[in-house]
Amino acid sequence: MTTFHIEPGGVLQGRLRVPGDKSISHRAVMLTALAEGTSRIHGLSGGADVWATARAFRSMGVSMDFDDGTLVTVHGVGRYGLRAPQQDLDLGNSGTGMRLLGGLLSGQRFPVRLRGDASLSRRPMKRVTEPLRAMGADIETHPDGTPPLVINPVGRLSGIRYRLPVASAQVKSAVLLAGLYTDEQVCVAEPAPVRDHTERMLRGLGVSVEQDNEWTCMTAGDLEAGNIEVPADFSAAAFFLVGASIAPGSEIELNHVGVNPTRTGLLTVLREMGADIRLENERMVTGEPVADLVVRSAPLEGIDISPDVVPLAIDEFPALCVAAALAEGRTRIRGAGELRYKESDRIRAMAAGLQELGVKLQETDDGMTIEGRSELSGGTVDSFTDHRIAMAFAMAGLRARTPVIVGNVDNVETSYPSFASQALKLGLSLSCHSCE
Repeated sequence: MTTFHIEPGGVLQGRLRVPGDKSISHRAVMLTALAEGTSRIHGLSGGADVWATARAFRSMGVSMDFDDGTLVTVHGVGRYGLRAPQQDLDLGNSGTGMRLLGGLLSGQRFPVRLRGDASLSRRPMKRVTEPLRAMGADIETHPDGTPPLVINPVGRLSGIRYRLPVASAQVKSAVLLAGLYTDEQVCVAEPAPVRDHTERMLRGLGVSVEQDNEWTCMTAGDLEAGNIEVPADFSAAAFFLVGASIAPGSEIELNHVGVNPTRTGLLTVLREMGADIRLENERMVTGEPVADLVVRSAPLEGIDISPDVVPLAIDEFPALCVAAALAEGRTRIRGAGELRYKESDRIRAMAAGLQELGVKLQETDDGMTIEGRSELSGGTVDSFTDHRIAMAFAMAGLRARTPVIVGNVDNVETSYPSFASQALKLGLSLSCHSCE
């Protein structure tokens, strides 16, 4: 078992570019594979999740040339050029990969089976399979609605106007990707804003996507090859935004970070808590807004976080909980029930770990109320093999009296393989036991 050992205290200083955005990287691989011609992707995430998606498409006949860890040339085969894989497509730990491929492969002319690791095999898929079946897809799950996904060919799918029951970019994207294989318009309405990377990239590759108030509507068409530059991942930057905010004397600059407004709820919340975070050199890169983030330490205050902002910060919840634990006063988080169905039950996992570090809190069905402290006690916490839980608790060591030991951190490889080395570079006193 791999563990992080973090010595107490420390200051974060310096400049860093975190890896490419994982969500955008998945979509870049998928859509350039379906494009007509050769595309180049710069800044691709090096995490295991994205490589699992890339392997899936190579198994379906898409040629990819990997120039180095962040640049790939994709020789697209067009919407109808994928070939039947010779075996199951193993998505590892990637819920994004499985759900989006569930939509994209529903319109293919061959059968396919999608499976994942033990963690992914427990995650719910009915929210994706229900609208896909309504479009005519022949897609099955385990009887309890979990993977594997078994997809059989049906010919053309039907269009749909689908209102998401919960805010989910993965479900929205699965429906839109399935819509590439119908002659009818596909429209999706979301109850709250969620990330819109799929729509932006589809437009950039020549597909008609229109937005009218709550509805996003797509008319299928061929995708054009192009060059895609993937911004640095805001969700990866989040751990350092929190770390630099809570560790006195810290100042860091995070370069070329994606600041898509559907992703930056944590930025809004931290600023409301009193964080000193500036956006500099704001610009657009292949349809996505990016900026350099400059963070200085600042005293934080507990707040009542609006449920409206939660979908915009859903992946940053573990890091946010660490910030709340070290803010003066009480922080209340509501409307985050979706977190119980991530790589772990993130509400339960964060509550257990924070309590182990001496934090008083009250767990609820859809969040928690956290009583802030001036420092944490230190101790041993379990990440429940969840990469975001592991990295969040690594930052907690900056304000602990005694060392913080985080267990079961192997899955950090799924999203941020260089986390330990980059954190060490900025000044976190982290050592990795049993790491290669």
